[in-house]
Amino acid sequence: MKTIATINFKGGVGKTTVTWCLGETVSQIPGKHTLMFDLDAQMSLTQAVTFNEDGSPIRSFTDWQQRSIERKKTIFNALEQFTTPSEHFDFPIGYDFIYQISDTYHFVPAIEDLYWTELEVFERTMVKEFIRRLLAKIDNSKQLPKYDFVFFDCPPSFSLLSYSVLSCCDLVLIPINPDFYATKGLNLLLNSLRMRIEPFPVPKIGVFMNKAKKPGGASLRRYSQETERYLGDAKTVVQSAIMQQRLKAKVFDATIPDRVGIKRAVQEGIPFELKQPFRDLWQEIEEFLNDHK
Repeated sequence: MKTIATINFKGGVGKTTVTWCLGETVSQIPGKHTLMFDLDAQMSLTQAVTFNEDGSPIRSFTDWQQRSIERKKTIFNALEQFTTPSEHFDFPIGYDFIYQISDTYHFVPAIEDLYWTELEVFERTMVKEFIRRLLAKIDNSKQLPKYDFVFFDCPPSFSLLSYSVLSCCDLVLIPINPDFYATKGLNLLLNSLRMRIEPFPVPKIGVFMNKAKKPGGASLRRYSQETERYLGDAKTVVQSAIMQQRLKAKVFDATIPDRVGIKRAVQEGIPFELKQPFRDLWQEIEEFLNDHK
């Protein structure tokens, strides 16, 4: 089981959309099972799964979700159980906790109560092992498949759940946009990541350009001048972090064009013209994950 967390403290970079699409891309590989967590109290991903474009609920999910809440089988209930003083983390995991999007793509939705984790009403030392222990329960469950990859859509701020995820994940994915503030935010994130998750080691870090723009007219360049500029800036920032902080980091060559919204991606699947860009990005991600240098 490989674990991948997507983070960016700047909003609007498409973090949720690309995380979902990467999960779907992997779930379509023969023999692979994928699990997606929405850990953002804003619930963007969960709401995309919940409602149709016209605002009407998707009954198959909302009925399941209501039963999950009534049975106290949400991610927040699991966190409450874990942080309650006890000898054992007694929270059985099954399909009342995990929703089946398809046979190979499963989902743990967010819930409004996650807002309280943003306020840090739980102690950091109590929460730090939560995701690690939860994944162990999932891996040992006889009801569930053996997941090959687990994705986490993390909140756009450093919450207790972010800390718990980053302390045990294999790869941190950072999507950026071709703009000045995205690359500045990347520098801030990389410079603070080690401090934020100490004493745990920093996982591998992969950076990629989302909402990449093509050049206009008859230009033979791969990207617009703006996109090329900020992609180059990102590579400079990451190389500096590698040298100064000894991080294992990489800017991926594959990029994602700016053509898909989260509702369309969730409810209709990845648009045909974006399937190959996401396959290309995943190929680089998997090679980086398996690189033992």
